Amino acid sequence: MSGESAKGGVIIPFLLVTLIWSSTWIVIRDQLAAVPPSWSVCYRFLLGAIGMALFAFARRVPLRLPPAGIAFAAVLGIAQFVLNFNFVYRAEHYLTSGVVATVYALLLIPNSILGWIAFRQPVSRSFILGSLVAITGIALLLLREYRAAPVSAEAVLLGIALSAAGLLSASTANVMQGMQIARRLPMAAVLTWAMLIGSMADALYAWATVGPPVMEWRTGYLLGIAWLGIAGSVVTFPLYFQLIQRMGPGRAAYSSVLVPVIAMLISTVAEGYRWSTLSAAGALLAVAGMVIALRAKSA
Repeated sequence: MSGESAKGGVIIPFLLVTLIWSSTWIVIRDQLAAVPPSWSVCYRFLLGAIGMALFAFARRVPLRLPPAGIAFAAVLGIAQFVLNFNFVYRAEHYLTSGVVATVYALLLIPNSILGWIAFRQPVSRSFILGSLVAITGIALLLLREYRAAPVSAEAVLLGIALSAAGLLSASTANVMQGMQIARRLPMAAVLTWAMLIGSMADALYAWATVGPPVMEWRTGYLLGIAWLGIAGSVVTFPLYFQLIQRMGPGRAAYSSVLVPVIAMLISTVAEGYRWSTLSAAGALLAVAGMVIALRAKSA
């Protein structure tokens, strides 16, 4: 493969993932109305599983997996499509979508720590320095949210805790893509099973906690489910997990630096987020720290 082809095989998927995921944060916010979050997550990934199965069929990828493959898909589905997104949807009850997205800019840090634990990937001093700068930036942004949010201080802290829990769940799923079994199995089949198992677990949890299915027939809600299920899941997750396998979980997480920048701009327009000196400084430090950390990781 030529250098230009290799670049195109990374840059184009990277841009698609970044742009689509930047838009999903505000769409998730619109989902938090009449339908309980767990049912919205269930609908999203049930649609995603159907879309992935159709994609696999179109590509003639067999969906049959060995028992170890099904087990791997199940763990991936619970981490990514149950825990991660249930935490995210609930976090956006308390924090603006842009702020939650900015917390996810720290994805590189747990990715790299778990990569070191699982695969002994080295972590440099420059990476640690950049991570500390980024954490300081996120802390300033959350401090501004703590002071100015229209909800109670306890609600803001709960939103932060939910975001952090979702971040760790997402990182676990990310690092799983570095395992040998993930490289041996057809990704379309793994994601089909992971989304299907995840949506079934979401349904069981939703039914046990909030009762039978609830649907909102509002056009905006239905279009949001379609966008999140197809564009935000079927299109992006195969591309992102391929990036992880090609670039490693640390470098692939560079999208987590760009996504909140775009998401914060969308939040400013759509949710009326008001910037202060504190929040602007925090956002700049978060991005700068992640860039420092990523340069060190790349080297």
